[in-house]
Amino acid sequence: MAGYDARKSIYEQIEASRESRVLAYVTGDRPGAETQVSPEIVDLFVDHLDAIWPTKRISLILYTNGGDTAAAWRLINLIRTFCDELEVIVPVKALSAGTLICLGANKIVMTKQATLGPIDPSLNSPLGPIVPGGNPNHRAPVSVEAVQGYLDVAINELKITDGAALAGIWTNLSEKIHPLVLGQIFRTRQQIRTLARRLLEFQKTEADVIDRIVSFLCSESGSHDHTINRREARGLGLAVENPSQELYEILKALQQDYVESLSLRTPFNLDTLLAGQQQADYATPRALIESSAFGSHQFVSEGTVSRIEVPNPMGPPQVGIQDMRRFEGWRKEA
Repeated sequence: MAGYDARKSIYEQIEASRESRVLAYVTGDRPGAETQVSPEIVDLFVDHLDAIWPTKRISLILYTNGGDTAAAWRLINLIRTFCDELEVIVPVKALSAGTLICLGANKIVMTKQATLGPIDPSLNSPLGPIVPGGNPNHRAPVSVEAVQGYLDVAINELKITDGAALAGIWTNLSEKIHPLVLGQIFRTRQQIRTLARRLLEFQKTEADVIDRIVSFLCSESGSHDHTINRREARGLGLAVENPSQELYEILKALQQDYVESLSLRTPFNLDTLLAGQQQADYATPRALIESSAFGSHQFVSEGTVSRIEVPNPMGPPQVGIQDMRRFEGWRKEA
């Protein structure tokens, strides 16, 4: 049965197997109710780490599509202050900022289906480009490496070297993307490479290997959607460990519990919530921070969805759906 009590038993099995204390961080990717690595998690992790400490080794079980780079950097450094050795266990995926977290571990335990991903960030800004045909308040994220790739094509592929021509290319780019956003992009590009290099020192990796890993994860993978399995991760030079068959079965059971508890395979759809009713209440857990020592924090969205009539001056009222959120945030559930 899905739920924290079942997961706590699994965490304790992993602790016995790995001779460690377990932390779990799950950012749900349920369609329509996605969450990501974000800054407000740090204080919650402190509560769990205080309950765990002292311990020589921490096993961080991580499931995420990514999120805020600065939050990932802060989290990995926080956890390391509470242990001598850190391993990140990836049952399925730790992408983008999740991969950055993995780089700061002494080792990464990956199942056969586990994947990492590039760490090239995209910048979200109120000054970002407007989505054509969309809401003018919605701004498109700008990929750091996409901007650099555009300039690289002009210089390296098209062999444009004339100063006036290059100035024209830059002017055209700055007309599409605000100059302040471009400035932040190049600052971010350098920052992510610096953070990755510093984190990889925990894996006692040689300098030339670090350079190869950082170059691939930041730009040479070719796409932010590129997935890296454990064979490729090990080939890059990352400290990857295969789980034992016993641990693999435990992690599969744990992942299935996450899927059921967060409804990861069922889109969050207001019309489906109503199921023909006029009104329905809902409480949807969307992310988890857990340990056997301090219980379960869950990010929850809670509210009431109703069918309403929307006045239509041109004819009969139209039927709409109203979502009244009563609560959205982290709270202690167990």
